[in-house]
Amino acid sequence: MAEYISTIDGKYLIYRGKPLLREKNMICYGSMKDKYILFLMILSNKTIETTDESKKHEVPDMILGQILSTDTTKPGHERIAKQFQKNGLHEAMDLGINFLDRMNA
Repeated sequence: MAEYISTIDGKYLIYRGKPLLREKNMICYGSMKDKYILFLMILSNKTIETTDESKKHEVPDMILGQILSTDTTKPGHERIAKQFQKNGLHEAMDLGINFLDRMNA
């Protein structure tokens, strides 16, 4: 997985060649130069315990995903090309990137 991740000037995370940004409970993946980007919103978190030292970690649970058009001339509600909901960040990113790759092709 490390071969897919890099940074640009220490400011942005690059995943599979596209910028990945997170601000609180929102994640944006993709380039504004493309026709579509992936937007993920973390709706809820869950707490998990690790086996070593009984540490607790909060991880994203319910995710709302949207494939959004980068066409800024459209109103906001018309920019949503596809919407889905998934349990877990990995499932949401995986499905969202698949949709994004197909729609940008």
